[in-house]
Amino acid sequence: MNGAESLVKTFLHCGVDTVFANPGTSEMHFVAALDDHPEMNCVLCLFEGGTTGAADGYYRMKRDVAGTLLHLAPGFGNAFANLHNSRKSGSGIVNVVGDHATHHLRYESPLKCDIVGISQAVSHWTRVSGDATSVAVDGAAAIQAARSQNGQIATLILPADTAWETANGPVTTSLPTQRCHRPSTYDIEAAAARLTTQQAALMIGGAALFGPLRELVGKIAAETGCRVLADTLIPRISKGAGAAKLDQLVYPITPKIAQLDGTSSITLLGTDRPVAFFAYPGKPSVPEPSDCPVMDLCSPTDDIDWTLQSLADAVGVSSTTSANTFPLELPSIPDGQLTLAKVGQTLAALIPENAILCNESVTSGFHVIPPTATARPHDLLAGTGGAIGLCLPCATGAAIACPDRKVIALTGDGSAMYTLQSLWTMARESLDITVIVFANRGYQILRDELANTGVESFGRNAQAMFDVENPALDWVSLAKGHGVPGVRAEDIDGFAKALSEGLSCSGPSLIEVVCPLPA
Repeated sequence: MNGAESLVKTFLHCGVDTVFANPGTSEMHFVAALDDHPEMNCVLCLFEGGTTGAADGYYRMKRDVAGTLLHLAPGFGNAFANLHNSRKSGSGIVNVVGDHATHHLRYESPLKCDIVGISQAVSHWTRVSGDATSVAVDGAAAIQAARSQNGQIATLILPADTAWETANGPVTTSLPTQRCHRPSTYDIEAAAARLTTQQAALMIGGAALFGPLRELVGKIAAETGCRVLADTLIPRISKGAGAAKLDQLVYPITPKIAQLDGTSSITLLGTDRPVAFFAYPGKPSVPEPSDCPVMDLCSPTDDIDWTLQSLADAVGVSSTTSANTFPLELPSIPDGQLTLAKVGQTLAALIPENAILCNESVTSGFHVIPPTATARPHDLLAGTGGAIGLCLPCATGAAIACPDRKVIALTGDGSAMYTLQSLWTMARESLDITVIVFANRGYQILRDELANTGVESFGRNAQAMFDVENPALDWVSLAKGHGVPGVRAEDIDGFAKALSEGLSCSGPSLIEVVCPLPA
């Protein structure tokens, strides 16, 4: 048994059975070892950012880690942006990165680079295996690290000779995962008292945003009268009928400040404090009132489940407490001219129960997402770190994690270009994903941000940085070229028909929505 074989067996023994891969020469022994284990689900992604984005989406829905297989420092560099998003979302991922053989590192070969330095910039845990007999132990430690603290980025760097040389058998067990930190009884009781005061807010994140814990949050709000908040970009949130009501903070800083006007206190549970995305001339970095204390009850890496249960007990939640939930109110499917508002109404009317929405439509999403609040119950996955190119690979990973659930990917044309190779993986794996591309022919968010910085007008050079016209992107052709059937919708009837067909069929499909943003 060589080192690579011991690592694959260790992965399987530790319950990691999915690897998103973009391998190169240094990983060939690992590829061979994967080939000997058909029970391992190996998913080829044509760009390293697709591997890490898919592993992120997989964790958000599966609540357990997948592996990625990356090629040397440049491959890890290509994967970096979506690892940044993964870190911000609290997703657990095990990266396996091949390096040159130890005796080859003395030479300045073309692909030689500081893998450790690049990894440590985004990974919570990094280790280089020193020899083949260490690989299995190191692999088990990487899995343990990735599962710790509610999800972490763990990167194991394997010099090629550690993969091909003789190793010991796989590691079948690892040390028990450390228990997450829990707040004190005093902190729980103080938070419970604080939430009963007028205009108090409970801001939640992580696992509190979906499933049974979201329902418990609603019951806490019902008992205390507090307002429930969620941040702008969240990894996963329950949406639609039956979800406990909350207010999600908007992106622009001025209306975000208005949302928190009059708030007397903010208690953070499973999330960091709200902050402006960027600094703007004459505007604050944080949106809460200056006299509003922001109290950290439970950080994203703490024991969110235990904290919520303890807080519910402290405020008197009982079996008879009912949360205030969103009702089921399906809009009628509109007709006539295509607008983003009508697209949102149509989407809300047709979302299947238990679907998964992956949203990176950014500016279009401001108009499309609101009607889905009273659609059939579903989960929404969104960007977390602000790095563009998450939606398509995230949808890929979510579909692999939950093959029995319909996935709908909402993306802008500019952002979709970052990782359009994921369409090929969707086709290859026959994933049940309907992709909706909003073709507003530009990076509209940049136009908005230019205005936010105080620039009232701009000329040819700035315009050239914002549009993706001349030539216009043809998403129907791009989809077809990657093996995904596509259709262009230029009126709302065409969009409704295409969406209905996409949702009723298994396998991937794409709809290009040609719709300018409202003035």
